[in-house]
Amino acid sequence: MASMRDIKRRKTSISSTQQITKAMKLVSTVKLQKAKNKAEETTPYFRYMYQTVCSMLAKAGNIDHLYLRESASDQKGIIVITSNRGLAGGYNSNIIRLITGSDIPLESAKIYTVGRKGQEALARKGYHMESDYSDVMEAPTYEDAQAISKEVLSAYAKGEIGEIYLAYTHFKNTVSHEPTLLRLLPVQVKEEDLAANDADLLMNFEPNEEEALDMIIPKYITSLIYGALVEAVASENGARMQAMDSATSNAEDMINDLSLKYNRARQGSITQELTEIIAGAEAIS
Repeated sequence: MASMRDIKRRKTSISSTQQITKAMKLVSTVKLQKAKNKAEETTPYFRYMYQTVCSMLAKAGNIDHLYLRESASDQKGIIVITSNRGLAGGYNSNIIRLITGSDIPLESAKIYTVGRKGQEALARKGYHMESDYSDVMEAPTYEDAQAISKEVLSAYAKGEIGEIYLAYTHFKNTVSHEPTLLRLLPVQVKEEDLAANDADLLMNFEPNEEEALDMIIPKYITSLIYGALVEAVASENGARMQAMDSATSNAEDMINDLSLKYNRARQGSITQELTEIIAGAEAIS
């Protein structure tokens, strides 16, 4: 059995850790409120942009455009959004498992990382790191999303990658976050959109398809990346708040257990001292 001194030291150490986890939970809660509001404002635009472009291309007929051609390259560009810091439960590891457990072979993946945790984990697993935008996660802006979009679209246009994917954590609510792998290009057209694609519903472009798609596709990619960044920030803070809340509760349980052990050890020590005093008194008499 541990001594009273060891138990007291352990209890003090856990109490100090509990104070830290409490503070981190409060900080994450405040950050979550701001990020949550921003995510809720951005998500409808994010969702309808994706649906609109998919529906539009389904009704566009056979268009030969740089961003819509099937590429001969088997390389796949994956924009991976994680966090720069840990202590967020399974937030980062869920995204890593999403990538490693996908159908995309390691040798065919070119990773564009946003977040140091994802960059470090995937690099250790042997993935090719194409670019790193980890600083973006501190305060993502639309301009940051534009920079990422410009690079991946340039690689796609040059034939360096044949597909573009986005891996991020979808923010459902404070306690529910869903790791998501979304293919951005070539656009995946839904069956219901294809079913509506008849002669009466064909899309007309003004002034022409080339100019229209040169404007629409980059905005589409940028909007989805920005929406994913905003949702990822909210998901990260939500995951960290839950993790710190759980850690604080666990610390409280450990402190209660150690207090019980300390009281038992103290009671045993007192009993032993009384026994020794009585035994000494009897020996003298």
